[in-house]
Amino acid sequence: MGKHDKPADLIKDAFKEKTWHEIHTTESWRVFKIISELVEGFEKLARIGPCVSIFGSARTHHNNKYYRLAEDIALKLTQKGYGVITGGGPGIMEAANKGAKKGKGKSVGINIDLPFEQSHNGYIDADKLITFDHFFVRKVMFMKYAQGFIVLPGGFGTFDELFEAITLIQTKKIGKFPIVLVGVKYWKGLVDWIREEMLASGRNISPEDMNLFTLVDTSDEAVDVIVKFYSRYLLSPNF
Repeated sequence: MGKHDKPADLIKDAFKEKTWHEIHTTESWRVFKIISELVEGFEKLARIGPCVSIFGSARTHHNNKYYRLAEDIALKLTQKGYGVITGGGPGIMEAANKGAKKGKGKSVGINIDLPFEQSHNGYIDADKLITFDHFFVRKVMFMKYAQGFIVLPGGFGTFDELFEAITLIQTKKIGKFPIVLVGVKYWKGLVDWIREEMLASGRNISPEDMNLFTLVDTSDEAVDVIVKFYSRYLLSPNF
């Protein structure tokens, strides 16, 4: 099935009994495609140096305060010697790449090929743009090559990336790095629910898990969390 097939076709295909030949040829080629994406990502990103991933909605308008905030955060990060990694698309991602460009720092875009949606923004360094077909391969790159996460308001994709990072750190699958949630008003309801329901009521997390992320409101606060964290450690790539 192609990546632009209709949902009904994808559902029908999931229930269709496949022959050995169909399984062997289709799935084998899919594995090769996944491997090629991983190899391309590793080769391009292994040399970028310390970077911070900035996440947020692709729908954020350039007049929105969070767009301007993302741009300012990225600019200040480059002034501290960090490059910036984004999902490569519009909205918050565009703002962050724009700020990195303005600060003459490394501006990386890890784009995803989506039907009718995302094309890469124009503020990514030409040699640091990668476009993936698979979300999970793209997330590997975010986790492997980021020294920190700064997360601005966004939708399901933003939450997916945020909780992936928290889960990997919580389970010690990757080393601890700072995760910064920007926008107290936007994130407070979620953080309160995590504290009151997941922790206090359900006991589904540990008290120390609340320390896996920091809630801030300004660009200076966001950058300061990253800088202070690494002032205590030798700065090195996250692998």
